[in-house]
Amino acid sequence: MKRLMLIFFLICILMSPLLAEKITLWTAPNMYQEQFWKIILDEWKEVRPDIEVEWKTIPASGSSEEAILTAIVTDKTPDLCTNIFSGFAAQLIEADQLVALNTLEGFDELVKTRKAEKAIQGWDFSGNNYVFPIYSNPMLMWWRQDILQEHGFDTPPRTYSDVYALAEKFCRPKETYVMEYLKGRNWWDRWFDFITYYYAASDGASYIDVKKNRAIFNNQAGIQVIQFGQRLFNEGWTSTDMMDNPLYTAHLAGQLMGPWEIPAARNMFPEIFPEKIVMSYPPVPDNYPPEKPVKTFADTKGMVMFKESKNKEAAWEFMQWVYSNPEHDRLWFEMTGLPPVRADLTTNELFQSIIEENPSLELYANAVPNSVPPALISKTTEVQDIMTTNLVEPMYLTDKSAEEIIDNTISRINRELF
Repeated sequence: MKRLMLIFFLICILMSPLLAEKITLWTAPNMYQEQFWKIILDEWKEVRPDIEVEWKTIPASGSSEEAILTAIVTDKTPDLCTNIFSGFAAQLIEADQLVALNTLEGFDELVKTRKAEKAIQGWDFSGNNYVFPIYSNPMLMWWRQDILQEHGFDTPPRTYSDVYALAEKFCRPKETYVMEYLKGRNWWDRWFDFITYYYAASDGASYIDVKKNRAIFNNQAGIQVIQFGQRLFNEGWTSTDMMDNPLYTAHLAGQLMGPWEIPAARNMFPEIFPEKIVMSYPPVPDNYPPEKPVKTFADTKGMVMFKESKNKEAAWEFMQWVYSNPEHDRLWFEMTGLPPVRADLTTNELFQSIIEENPSLELYANAVPNSVPPALISKTTEVQDIMTTNLVEPMYLTDKSAEEIIDNTISRINRELF
């Protein structure tokens, strides 16, 4: 009898790896994020050795989106995946590939625990939440403090008129510019110029009505943002053709930056950053109330669960475990420098030491509750390509009025969305 019990015990040991649940996790191919997930998964093994997490970075084919679409077509989708931005999430939702996380038990509690009640609203898609936001990168202006002080500015320009006043004193034709208005011609550049300025001017109003599937920035804020750009280009106070690193070489007074620029600036230009840099929210129209907080664009990404998951309960347990523990967010913030989507970054003692060691992160942390994600539409690329050709390029290539430019762009976008 003892011999039979021993054999049974040995069989159980040998079979346990086969009986253990397994989930697959894909994360962004980023060195700092990979270091974070390695620590998290080592901890998970101690907590739940019976649920194995098979982890790898998103295969680097062309883009994360291409790799994930290929996985869907070949029936190789992971259970969980990070690095999902709003536009791609909308495509996956419309293709019925994602689990509505708000239908899972404990979702509301998780959102509340993570202090993300406000942020989750920006990820609403027809009344459901398919993405759990991980980090939010607010876009802020970096100004050369020495240039501001040299020209009589004690604080960064707040309004368009403030920017004009600085430009009149600082700019020299084809040599120095007050700020970079346009980021480039790629579709994603519109997040980091027009959409950021529009959020600031409109108190965070959406540029797309996602329920009616219509563009809606043909309003005072939209017109003001275009007129602002037109003035800068017409006066020669900005340009699409600048030398490399113009902010650090003092050929540019101000530039929109995300927090990911901080380590590069510190390493490459230690004589400039952080001592000669001061940060602020994007400039706003002159009639924007001084007491009202300024909104900005949030470069934000999150985690999703695929419907093809065979172990949804285990996958959901893992997701809840990761994001219900503020220590994990502290580790993420410390290792990646990307602000986790929490409303308490500047009030929770857990994050104070990180900000104290890197004061440049404080304004970014403060800006997280005031940062707005992009519109949750499946045709993000098409819409923002239209913005490039019909909205921002005509500002410096034509004599059309701001109203004409916006009306034409709205019409073209709405035909695309129809």
